[in-house]
Amino acid sequence: MASAKSSRSRASGPSGLSSTGIQHIGGSIPGSQESVVQLSDKLKIFKTDNFDPDAYMQSKCQSMNEKEIRHMCAYLQDLKKASAEEMRKSVYANYAAFIKTSKEISDLEGELLSIRNLLSSQAALIHNLAEGVHVETFSEDSDYSTEDSTTKIEEQEPSNLEKWLRELPDMLDVLLAERRVEEALDALDEAERVASDGKENHTLSSTQLLSLQNTIIECRQKLSDQLAEAACQSSTRGVELRAAASALKRLGDGHRAHSLLLNAHYRRLQYNMQTIHPTSTSYGGAYTAALSQQVFSAIAQAVNDSLEVFGDDSAYTSELVTWSAKQTEDFARLVKRHALASSAAAGGLRAAAECVQIAIGHCSLLEARGLSLSSVLMKLFRPSVEQALEANLKRIEESTAALAAADDWVFTQPSSGTRVSGRSTNTIAIVQPKLSSSAHRFNSMVQDFFEDVGPLMSMQLGSSTLDGLHKVFNSYVNLLINALPGSMEDVENLEGSGNKIVRLAETEAQQLALLANASLLAEELLPRAATKLISLYQNSGADDSRKKSSDRHNRLPEQREWKRKLQRCVDRLRDSFCRKHALDLIFTEDGETHLSAEMYLSMDDSHEEPEWSPSLIFLELYAKLNRMSGIAADMFIGRERFSTLLMMRLTETVILWLSEDQNFWEDLEEGPRPLGPLGLQQFYLDMQFVILFGQGRYLSRHVHQVIVEIMDRAMAAFSATGVDPDSVLPNDDWFIDIAQENISKISGKARMGNGERDLNSPTASVSAMSMSSVRSHGSS
Repeated sequence: MASAKSSRSRASGPSGLSSTGIQHIGGSIPGSQESVVQLSDKLKIFKTDNFDPDAYMQSKCQSMNEKEIRHMCAYLQDLKKASAEEMRKSVYANYAAFIKTSKEISDLEGELLSIRNLLSSQAALIHNLAEGVHVETFSEDSDYSTEDSTTKIEEQEPSNLEKWLRELPDMLDVLLAERRVEEALDALDEAERVASDGKENHTLSSTQLLSLQNTIIECRQKLSDQLAEAACQSSTRGVELRAAASALKRLGDGHRAHSLLLNAHYRRLQYNMQTIHPTSTSYGGAYTAALSQQVFSAIAQAVNDSLEVFGDDSAYTSELVTWSAKQTEDFARLVKRHALASSAAAGGLRAAAECVQIAIGHCSLLEARGLSLSSVLMKLFRPSVEQALEANLKRIEESTAALAAADDWVFTQPSSGTRVSGRSTNTIAIVQPKLSSSAHRFNSMVQDFFEDVGPLMSMQLGSSTLDGLHKVFNSYVNLLINALPGSMEDVENLEGSGNKIVRLAETEAQQLALLANASLLAEELLPRAATKLISLYQNSGADDSRKKSSDRHNRLPEQREWKRKLQRCVDRLRDSFCRKHALDLIFTEDGETHLSAEMYLSMDDSHEEPEWSPSLIFLELYAKLNRMSGIAADMFIGRERFSTLLMMRLTETVILWLSEDQNFWEDLEEGPRPLGPLGLQQFYLDMQFVILFGQGRYLSRHVHQVIVEIMDRAMAAFSATGVDPDSVLPNDDWFIDIAQENISKISGKARMGNGERDLNSPTASVSAMSMSSVRSHGSS
């Protein structure tokens, strides 16, 4: 066996024992049929009766070095741990079967005792009959006269033992009648000793021995029934109950004694619970507290009595644990039926949490006695708590939707009489950022929700709580998307949006408020509340430091992933916002386009010199970005990065539309007429205008590269006519002057002279992509 075990452990053993060490323990590793036969021969040494493991290990270890011995010791330790863990799992897995078997054995012992009593009675009867026949025969054949025999019998004095044997049944009957249990037990023990000595030393005749044994059996049965009857009385409590159980155990009926002890506590508990009547107007917490007090006090007293009488015998402790778990399950069902069910159905998370916390608090007091039943409560309470969570989140969703229907999307500070949670207080805990009315309400309800769910974190509800809140936030973001003009058709089938009515955000300020609502909630308010909730759980006194560290390690990735989900919801809103404004710039109300190849192709048809200026769509794009930037500066205080990314995303949407518009490029490259010098010059001016106003503020590197590729493509289309683009394009200063003049008109800032550019302006970094570098890139 040792060899086989070693060969397996080399592949998967936890200690990493080397093959050399394995060979030292059990010989070579089998790898064929021949080696299997050799292994069978080697295992014979372990099957002999005179096998000495110490001598065997010493003989093997002499040829091993220190490293191999250490590996072998570590491997054996791992095997020992694995064996102990396997035994523990086996015990827990067969707990109920063990208890059932113990009870069956106890019943079998009682039946065997009854059979023994019956057999003893029959044996005594047969023996008495045999003695009677023998005496009669002996009298007939005897040479002595009846008179002489009588004279001899009268002359014999009875011994002390015979007197004691005659007096024992009467003495035991008196002790049992007077309920002098200890004296009766001592007398029975003395009778057992006399019977044992008489049988061993032949000091008692067979008739006396059988009579004594029958008397002992009958008195034991009477005393056992008397003690059982006393234990079943409702008036028997405390010391009397423990004394009865101890006496039954002393009689050898321990399992019956333990069952009677537990049943006595159960009956007392049922009697005390009759005074607790839940009503429709009763407070669930008060009912739970009263019931918890009775149930867990009864369990604690049963534990004390069981340990005092029976000690830590595994058979009795197993039955005690099973009984305690059963009482806990019955208690949990009562609490669910009369307190949790109504709270959970109505979304009363705070009331449900309070009931659970009260029950867990009383239950945890048993842990000092070595009995942990919290897992039983959590398993039974979890469905009701999850129902309360879902109902509470549904209420948040519906309340927020109702407020969004009347929200004017104007930012306000929260009222001074409420703190972050929305519950009335005299002080303001934290200065809150500005939000619209529906976002304020959403935030306050979420804060209340986190406060209510805090006591329930020990039930491992963190994942379901965060997932549920993500769904509610996603539903609120869908409402914000619906509030964008022209976006109803895009999200009418989104999950959580339904057909809910929401007030439209008509102005740019209102539309930016939608984004500010979502970004503030997703990036600051909700993660901050979740972090505070998890920290509150980790700092609770219920867990040790090692468990706290493990929970923190496990929850951080989960929290980061949850925050990313919230951010993806905000990204959907941002994309809808940018798509809406890009379409407003590109298309007219009649469906015509402001951005087509015809606007560049038709410029060379005119014989007049055009008034050079960027195209209207790009002027409006810059005006919109400049205007929105000013509004966003007041809304996104401290979060300028989000505002910048929003403006970049809007610019990117327009440029990517131009880059991917197949009709535009088909007309420009293969249209009815080629792109002329004036058209190329106008297109080049438009792109350089975007680069100038977007540099460092509204333009990402990716979009900058896309613009360069667009310019390359336009110059390639012009080169197809056989003319060099550089020959028709003015110098760099010409483009810069026109672009800066229009930027100054729109922004309202004075135009800088050459060499006097404002370092903070968007054109300050124009040298990073000068006109000549773009043109040289395009010609290449």
